[in-house]
Amino acid sequence: MNTLKILSGGAAQGLVGSLALDFKAQTGFEIAGEFGAVGIMADRLRKGTPSDLVILTAALLARLAEEKLIVAATIADIGLVETALAVRTGDPQANVKDADDLRRTLLESDAIFVPDTKASTAGIHVANVLQQLGIADEVADRLRIFPNGATAMRELAASKAQRPIGCTQSTEIISTAAVTLSGALPPGCELATTYTAGVAAAAAHPQQARDLIALLTGAGQQQQRRRAGFVSGH
Repeated sequence: MNTLKILSGGAAQGLVGSLALDFKAQTGFEIAGEFGAVGIMADRLRKGTPSDLVILTAALLARLAEEKLIVAATIADIGLVETALAVRTGDPQANVKDADDLRRTLLESDAIFVPDTKASTAGIHVANVLQQLGIADEVADRLRIFPNGATAMRELAASKAQRPIGCTQSTEIISTAAVTLSGALPPGCELATTYTAGVAAAAAHPQQARDLIALLTGAGQQQQRRRAGFVSGH
């Protein structure tokens, strides 16, 4: 079986999955993806994990291109992803318009589900926001930290806590059953991250990797990107 190998931030998992059938019809290739915290995915590439295509934050992919691990000429933006709040489906929405609302909402929650606070884009941001709001110590024992946003959202969905909340990238919330997107982080606490794709320098299937980049970024997929949670793109 022909397989295209991907290393990707979790933010792109839903979009890649939604295009897998189109990609197979076009190229005959299956997609085998590893999705997780962007820092961990970058390190896997550096350590020699076989990969044809890499999807990470723009800044990280540019760094990997400087390290000659990504073919710089192939890099293309997929779109922006916001860091957002999530609740279990059926729970009241989090009504967060400003930093004070966010502080109150987090203090009222008895469990806060987040991705890796040292290696994932959203997790690092959440840790910074908690410091910024002055509540990092107060909520430390309520943090439920998982390797990536997708896992954190699945755990939120299954949580037996009374008032749990989640915070990760909107794409990971949208693609998880039984959790509901409850709005982006408010002004002053917000984060919108550009995700980009690039062909790995050691790609076994560089042409098919380019084909998938074209599919991910093409004008025909604008609605698909929006549905997956990308707020802008080509």
